[in-house]
Amino acid sequence: MPIRYLTLTILTALALSGCNTTNNRAEPEMIKAAVHADSATTPELAPAPARQPEPESVALQPLEVELESAPVPQPGLMDRLRAGFSLKIPDHPRIDSQIRWFASNSDYLDRVQERAAPYLYFILEEAEQRGIPSELALLPIVESGFRPFAYSPGRAAGLWQFIPSTGKHFGLKQNWWYDGRRDVVAATRAAFDYLSKLASQFDGDWQLALAGYNAGAGTVQRAIKRNQRKGKPTDFWSLELPNETMRYVPKLLAVAKVMADPQQYGISLADIPNQPYFDSIDIGSQLDLALAADMAGISIEDLYRLNPGFNRWATAPDGPHRLSIPVEQAERFSEALDALDPQKRLRWSRYKIRPGDNLGSIARKHKTTVALLQQVNKLKGNNIRAGKHLLIPVSVKSLDQYTHTADARLAKTKNRQRKGKRLTHKVVAGDTLWDIAQRYKVSHRALASWNGMSPRDTLRLGQQLVIWQQTGKSQDKLAHIAPLLSPPVDTRSSLRYRVRKGDSLALIAQRFNVTISDLRKWNTLEGRYLQPGQRLQLFVDVAEQTL
Repeated sequence: MPIRYLTLTILTALALSGCNTTNNRAEPEMIKAAVHADSATTPELAPAPARQPEPESVALQPLEVELESAPVPQPGLMDRLRAGFSLKIPDHPRIDSQIRWFASNSDYLDRVQERAAPYLYFILEEAEQRGIPSELALLPIVESGFRPFAYSPGRAAGLWQFIPSTGKHFGLKQNWWYDGRRDVVAATRAAFDYLSKLASQFDGDWQLALAGYNAGAGTVQRAIKRNQRKGKPTDFWSLELPNETMRYVPKLLAVAKVMADPQQYGISLADIPNQPYFDSIDIGSQLDLALAADMAGISIEDLYRLNPGFNRWATAPDGPHRLSIPVEQAERFSEALDALDPQKRLRWSRYKIRPGDNLGSIARKHKTTVALLQQVNKLKGNNIRAGKHLLIPVSVKSLDQYTHTADARLAKTKNRQRKGKRLTHKVVAGDTLWDIAQRYKVSHRALASWNGMSPRDTLRLGQQLVIWQQTGKSQDKLAHIAPLLSPPVDTRSSLRYRVRKGDSLALIAQRFNVTISDLRKWNTLEGRYLQPGQRLQLFVDVAEQTL
């Protein structure tokens, strides 16, 4: 806190003279004050009153007076965010509509800001370093509501909602151990790489870049060309784009407008400190996450929320070897990590191979992967011998303690209590979500949601699906309208498929969400086996295909 020191030195000199006549009095001298301050002037003091002569002059010691100035309020993160706003936001009915929604649902923005608090400083730093308008740091509000574990029906995951293919294109690993689309650090950098590329492609127009982020650059480019042929403007507001995209860009601009002047819309902004919430620490190699949480002195839930990319009980064997740790605990964690015996990063189990075992079954039983078993045990192939032993990494704590693994999140979703009667369906060859939904007279989208899936996800043989079936009158009503749930005619498409090595009727049926019986009927197939290069005719629902 700034402090000014005012040193006041009072020098008093009294001239004393003795006199026997009563008409003569001691004449006082002016008191001179020397004031040392930054910009103060010497005050003019009134003459001192007459006093009795003193026996001698007395020099007073300098007097230091400490004056405390008023504290200067420090700007918060939201102030810094608003200072970087640079997008031109037009007056437009589509933006106004979104503003009205946010203004009447202020509790939603309150929840979003609370969820954003651990991540927003890092995201804003990345935007500023790249010269990206700070409005784009708010894009996760539109994409995911700042929920790091968000998963959409279109198979998009994480704060920035990358679909699998786009995530891989921008370097986000996706495997059994780890999904970079949910990694806050990696996905934020990938998202800004993508947005910067799109902005460059559209000549610096960030509104078109945002539209491309949502709908794909090709979709936007085709809309621009259509308008050019018709002699129409090619700005975002003049283009014909998918309905979702037409709402997407106005929604972000509405958020920015509300954040720029929250009082006008009756919104209160969170008091988020303008300082980093977490440090990214290089851990060098694989580490049990429960052990990491203990070393940092935080809960396993907090560790997963800062590191949502990890699917299992440990970090990924092949990286990234990085953990985000709260700033206050970072030093403690680093010291504990340095002192940790490398052999104790994971716990190991010695497993004796039994007759009939294979690496796949052993890996599934111990919640790990064949690749890791091969790596740890220095196996070049899949051959193992009964009676021999394998080293298997196992979790330090029981698996139910790892609250945000992929399995734990799925179990929580499937066990959530809902309306209706709970049924279980085991997936068999030829099953598709659509067929199962029709069989149980439920919505295929609801069926996917109940099981933590996207409607476009493929099913696995033996997979257990939870079904919540309406009872009584509700069920009768649903049965009555069931014919309306059949796929729209205009989403059916015919295609030719060339059989690849390793393909089977079950795999092809699963891939395209059709049944084996349909494949046989469409292609008059009698045998069980297919030949590589063989051509098959398929009639698929394009709305149900994976990306």
